[in-house]
Amino acid sequence: MSDLSTDNLFTAAARCLTETDPERKRTLAQQLATNWQAGRLSADAERAEPVTQSAGLPARLALVPPRQLVARKLSSRDGRAAMIHAVAHIEFNAINLACDAVQRFRDLPPAFYSDWIRVAAEEAEHFGLMGERLRDLGYDYGDFPAHNGLWEMAQRTAHDPLTRMALVPRVLEARGLDVTPGMIERFQAADDSETAARLGIILRDEVGHVAAGSRWLRTLCQERGLEPSSHFFRLLDDYMTGDIRGPLNLTDRRRAGFDAEELERLERLCQR
Repeated sequence: MSDLSTDNLFTAAARCLTETDPERKRTLAQQLATNWQAGRLSADAERAEPVTQSAGLPARLALVPPRQLVARKLSSRDGRAAMIHAVAHIEFNAINLACDAVQRFRDLPPAFYSDWIRVAAEEAEHFGLMGERLRDLGYDYGDFPAHNGLWEMAQRTAHDPLTRMALVPRVLEARGLDVTPGMIERFQAADDSETAARLGIILRDEVGHVAAGSRWLRTLCQERGLEPSSHFFRLLDDYMTGDIRGPLNLTDRRRAGFDAEELERLERLCQR
């Protein structure tokens, strides 16, 4: 029997979401994908446990406001480990975000669940890559403080899958497309080609994750009779007061489903 001990998709996703042990969460995310692909999970909302509002994090992880996080130079082992830990934390939270999208939004097509189950499994792989690198340097997940901005946005968008698709994959996760190439260069300059290579894997996969957000933004807008780009920028203004940081990674954002008009408008917001 699967360790998930359930044949219900929503319950299985919720169990992965609420798991606090990092290695256990990785295993549950991978099993979720395996069982869904094998047809062993039913998307029967009536038989599922209620939607959970909480996400599992290790008890030893200290969460602080972003302004309390100290920037460190990559010239030291501690500095490299702190940066790797920050990426690991993003990937851990990304498992939670993908599982939450599955367990929370229960009236969507099977393709929606296939996309976000795949994303959860890939984020688990990314967390494993960064966690392993942390241990190579003598550290582990939870050895540095972190902030909870990704999950806070998940809570703010919990009422609506369209709003979630617009603001989590296409804003917060898309920011990773912008900053990761620079991180890769910095690790290469610090003679840490191993970490740089692992970040390259994450960047490659994250293009597909943001693209899934773009796809479902447009699908859900079409169902509601909304123009996708206009609605995206309306949500951006409502939730983030149009606050976008640059520079933008235009090449990968195009691959992730941003059209030319959207990129032009985003660049204007960056300049503002």
